[in-house]
Amino acid sequence: MPELSSYEITRDWLYSLKNRGSKYGIDRMVRFAEVLGHPERNYPCIHVAGTNGKGSTCAMLERVFRDQGFRAGLSTSPHLVRQGERIQVNRRILEESQILEYVRELQPLAERIAEEDPELHPSFFEFMTAMAFMHFAREEVDVAVVEVGLGGRLDATNVLTPEVSVITSIALDHCEILGDTLQKIAREKGGIIKPGVPVVAGLLEPEAMTAIREICDERGCELYCVADRFGEELESYPETNLHGRYQRINAAIALTVVDVVAERFGLDQEKAKESLMKVAWPGRWEETQLKGRKIVFDVSHNSEGARWLEDSLADLARRSGGAKPDVVMGVMGAYRAAALVPVAAKFANSLTFVMPEQDRACGFEELAAFVPDGFEGEVGEATVAELFPSKGVCSRDRETDRALVVSGSIYLIGEIWDRFYEESPLGQGALQDF
Repeated sequence: MPELSSYEITRDWLYSLKNRGSKYGIDRMVRFAEVLGHPERNYPCIHVAGTNGKGSTCAMLERVFRDQGFRAGLSTSPHLVRQGERIQVNRRILEESQILEYVRELQPLAERIAEEDPELHPSFFEFMTAMAFMHFAREEVDVAVVEVGLGGRLDATNVLTPEVSVITSIALDHCEILGDTLQKIAREKGGIIKPGVPVVAGLLEPEAMTAIREICDERGCELYCVADRFGEELESYPETNLHGRYQRINAAIALTVVDVVAERFGLDQEKAKESLMKVAWPGRWEETQLKGRKIVFDVSHNSEGARWLEDSLADLARRSGGAKPDVVMGVMGAYRAAALVPVAAKFANSLTFVMPEQDRACGFEELAAFVPDGFEGEVGEATVAELFPSKGVCSRDRETDRALVVSGSIYLIGEIWDRFYEESPLGQGALQDF
């Protein structure tokens, strides 16, 4: 066991936990929480699962609570640039020095558990979950908004018993772990539903909604569906400052949660609507200007995301007078690329493929194979370093009416931002894929 004398050593030790292998399940976190004295029981929680929209919905809910005077904890994953983004109180991220101290405190406890059973040694994600629970307790938050990492039933965060459980969306993703049908995936994500705890669901496909209803019936939970309140047409859904029509679904989910817990917390629904216009959640169709060119950073990482990417690209085309953007794209996994690349090609002037520094990243040839035969634009490849060589610099920042859209994996956006916004890369991206 190394001496954790600096954040960098601690970061590398946490990364080394990956070498122990991955055992999907909740047993480790159950034991870890028990040894810690269950800090997660010291404050009320909102627990949010789903294929897409989890993070945005969490950010919206955090803003609602904070604007109404609550000290709010926020736990999300993965991070974009800094590891501490995963754990925030009133949107102040956990500092590297705090991470160091928490790991120093947690490491001996993890080793003691491993002496009982080596299979129960906590993973990186369980360390982060434990840190979040402890930090929220010590910061005496009034409420914590907690995003599920993967799935729900067997996710480390599922030791919680929340005030309300949220299912934002269900789509085919992580099928090798969660199942190959919407019903199977819904059952996994619906695993966060606790007996008697109310549930809020987004616009789910019928097959998925049926599975969620069955779980609610089995566990005696009242189910609140956004479609029952807002209908099926997105024009009737609440507005938010976050770009993309799909964010209106997330806003509707957040307001429905507010309705469910309004009496418990004394929330003002009208003030909540105002908060939806002040949400900060980076990397979700985020438009910025660099010299004379518009650059858009957008996390779209699966088939459901491809649907909304198409919607956003169509909107960009309308606002740009038909000028097609140049698109930079990097994707995790061929089945995601199969959905995303054709959508990008439909609207792009050119396509440039990049490979994030992650084991699951699609190679250039793999990505190029999904470009439709009729695409007439240039198809190229580049590295992140070539496109974004240093802080505030993009090699494609020339003056043009064509926007530059960088889309795909959250790991790609994070890797770019590490170079684009930091004086020098922080090197915390290796911890993203956990």
